Amino acid sequence: MNKNPEVIVKNGKQLRYGYTTGSCAAAAATAAAEMLLSGVRVDSVPITLPGGETVVFETAGVLLTPEKAACSVIKDAGDDPDVTDGIEITAEVTFCEGEIVITGGTGVGVVTGKGLQCKVGEAAINPVPRKMITQNVKRMCEKYFCKKGIYIKISALNGEKIAQKTFNPRLGIVGGISILGTTGIVEPMSEQALIETIKVLIRKAKAQNGETILISPGNYGRDYCIRQLGIDLNLGIKFSNFIGETLDYLVYEGFKEILLVGHVGKLVKIAGGVMNTHSSVADCRMEILGVHSAMAGADSSTVKKIMECKTTDEAIEIIENNNLAEAVFQSILEKILFQIDYRTKGKCQVEIIIFTTNDKIIAQTDQAERLAEKIRGMHP
Repeated sequence: MNKNPEVIVKNGKQLRYGYTTGSCAAAAATAAAEMLLSGVRVDSVPITLPGGETVVFETAGVLLTPEKAACSVIKDAGDDPDVTDGIEITAEVTFCEGEIVITGGTGVGVVTGKGLQCKVGEAAINPVPRKMITQNVKRMCEKYFCKKGIYIKISALNGEKIAQKTFNPRLGIVGGISILGTTGIVEPMSEQALIETIKVLIRKAKAQNGETILISPGNYGRDYCIRQLGIDLNLGIKFSNFIGETLDYLVYEGFKEILLVGHVGKLVKIAGGVMNTHSSVADCRMEILGVHSAMAGADSSTVKKIMECKTTDEAIEIIENNNLAEAVFQSILEKILFQIDYRTKGKCQVEIIIFTTNDKIIAQTDQAERLAEKIRGMHP
C-alpha cells in the first residue's frame, strides 16, 4: 500500500486512512496493464486518485503471458472497521477491439435492482471507480504507445461470502461485493460512508415506491414495525443517527409522504433540534423531558427526579405517575414536527409514531395509521 498512509485524530486517537475497493481495483488493473504492455513483472504501481493524489500500491499475486496479465492488490482499510478489509482484488487484462472495457468477474456483484448507480445487469463497479480504472490504464497505454483496446475483468476473492455482511443483498446486488469509492480513500470510522449508504437505499426506494416511504433509526424501529404494523423495515430506511441528512436527501429525491417510527429514546432528541442523535454528539433527553414536564405542570422536585434519570423508561415512569404523560408527549410530538418541518422547509408530509419499551405508543400524529396502512398495501 501507500508507504506513508495519512492519519486522522478522532476521539483522542490517531487513526490511519485506508483505500477503497475502487482504488484497489484501479491499482490492480494499472499494474496488470503495465505488465501486459511491457512484458515485465510489476511489484508496485502508482495510481492517481480522484482528488489528484498519487498513491503507490504493492501488488500481490501476478500472472503474465504474452496474451494476458493478471495482478492482485490486498485492500487495506486502515483503521476503519470495514468488512472488505484484507480482501484480494484481482484485475485480469487482455487486448480487445475498441478502447477500454471494464467488467466484473467472480466475487463482484451484478446489479438486479433499479435506482442504483449501475444499470441493471451490469457489474457493481460504480462510476467513480470505473473512471479511475479507465484514466490510470489509459496512462499506461500512452506510456507504452499502445493503440489496442484493453479488456479488464475485476474479481474479488470470497466476494460473494463477504457481500452477505453488506447491504448488497438488500440493494438487489447479487453474487458479490461492489467496487466502490468516491475519493479513493477510506476515512476511519467514517460517518460519511454510512450517510452515502443511506442515500443509496433512498434512491432504490424512490425507484420502487415513488413518493412514500417508511423510516426508522434502527433495530428497535424495525422490530416494532414488523410486530405492530406488519411492515418489514427492509422495505424502508434505517437511518441510524442521521435523521437530518436522511430528511435532506428524501426532500432532494422528491418524497412527499414520510412515516417516521421510532423509540422515544431517539426521537425525543429531535424535539431539541438535534439532527444527529448519537449520544457522542448530543444527549438532551432528560432536559427535553424535564422542560416539557414543567410546561405541563410538574413541580420542581418532579423535574429534578426526571433530570436524574439514566434512561427514558425511568423518566416516563415518573411522568406517568404524575399523570402528565398525555400532555408531555403531545407537546414533544408537536416540537418534533416543528423541527422536522423547519428542516424540510415544509416540502413533505411527515407522520410520526413514537413508542417505548414493550411496544407502547406514547404519541402519534393523526394520519400515522393511515400512512402505515398505505405503506403496508404497497408491500403485500
